[in-house]
Amino acid sequence: MRSGCAPSVCNSADRLLLPWVALAIGLAAIVHFLWEAMQLPLYILWQTGTPREILFALFHCTGGDILITTATFAVATTLTQHFRWPAFGWRMVFSAIILGAAYTIFSEWLNVEIRRSWSYAAAMPVLPFIGTGLTPLLQWLIVPSLALAITGHRYRRARRLAR
Repeated sequence: MRSGCAPSVCNSADRLLLPWVALAIGLAAIVHFLWEAMQLPLYILWQTGTPREILFALFHCTGGDILITTATFAVATTLTQHFRWPAFGWRMVFSAIILGAAYTIFSEWLNVEIRRSWSYAAAMPVLPFIGTGLTPLLQWLIVPSLALAITGHRYRRARRLAR
């Protein structure tokens, strides 16, 4: 018997994943905000911008991070469903991280090198060959991992308690 749950929001056991993915996005949003605030001194804007411009950049970049997180988690959840991987398992986490890191490398290249929308301060460690700042890349390795690990732990615990 099939439930009325759409494949994009349920796992193979037809347990709703959408609230859990929303929780992971919420957790990631909080950490992205803190991360953006901590890495601001590694951008030229910190030295040249007004307090208003810096505050705008903080919220603008966090908003972009939330959109990217939502998209990467949605794709990772869809892949999890399609291939019947365990919800919040390593494949789902790895998919989200790879997608986020790939977009970050592209976006940093586009905005630093091509559009010149922002630039790194001398203190920003830059990865050789690709030219991406280290902290933006680390952000997309650490933040999704943390959010999905915490949510996955709670998800598995809730499933155990529901049995």
